[in-house]
Amino acid sequence: MNRRTQLCAILLLAVLAFVFARSRRVHEDAPAPAQPERPGLEAQPIHALRERDTTGAPEYLVENLTAGPIEVRCVLQSAENVGSDPPLPRHLVVPAQSEQLVAALHSIDRDRPSSAGVACDAMIGDPGAHPAENYTYASPFAVGTRFSLEQGFGGRHSHEDEENRYALDFGVPEGTPVLAARAGVVTQVEDDFRASGTDPARYGDRANYVRILHDDGSMALYAHLAPGSLLRRPGDRVVVGQLVGKSGNTGFSTGPHLHFSVQRNRGMALRAIPFAMDGVDPRDARN
Repeated sequence: MNRRTQLCAILLLAVLAFVFARSRRVHEDAPAPAQPERPGLEAQPIHALRERDTTGAPEYLVENLTAGPIEVRCVLQSAENVGSDPPLPRHLVVPAQSEQLVAALHSIDRDRPSSAGVACDAMIGDPGAHPAENYTYASPFAVGTRFSLEQGFGGRHSHEDEENRYALDFGVPEGTPVLAARAGVVTQVEDDFRASGTDPARYGDRANYVRILHDDGSMALYAHLAPGSLLRRPGDRVVVGQLVGKSGNTGFSTGPHLHFSVQRNRGMALRAIPFAMDGVDPRDARN
């Protein structure tokens, strides 16, 4: 995107969302570049950026589209003779389903041409959260459900990065009921993705999932769920043992299973955190 914009004629277009939680918005007048074809539906964006013109000085506001807090980082791009109030870059924490002012732009010298772009990245979760260190999660399955622990903490197949380092993969048949392992509020849901495979470039950032925000700011991710099986929607409050969906084989997956992890937002990135779970020892995992 190399075309410059006139200050009062800036359009909104979306760039890319990834890893179930991160999104980006840019204001420019150039057309959006073609995105590579991806299987299924695109992941849902978590924020939107809009312009509001007030007496010739455009203001930019960011809206949180999720049912939980997000962190937003906004910058001024390709600015010529343009300033902002408050100064950019800046970080904001935007509460669930609310909107906040990012900045107002103004010409530094009114006798000279002005141009600029505004870009914002967003990450799910409050970076100021302090997750409890001694909480023990309930099993995400009903009593008597048989499962195999296919991959544990630091599993070599897909649990070596910071986002998934502390995650458990439970091998269960498709359609196995998945229960809330801790009470909280559903912040994100994806229910329409149907493809699966082992190519991380195609499937590494997509799957059906439920994300649940806990009272301490940590977030549980229940992923690879069956399409059309999710029973909860953003904003729903769930209690321990409540049915949230059914296991499936969607996204980056070698077979039917439930991927479960507890995460927090740290430095505009999701970080998995260690956790304990009733009846499960991560050291028993096959991988």
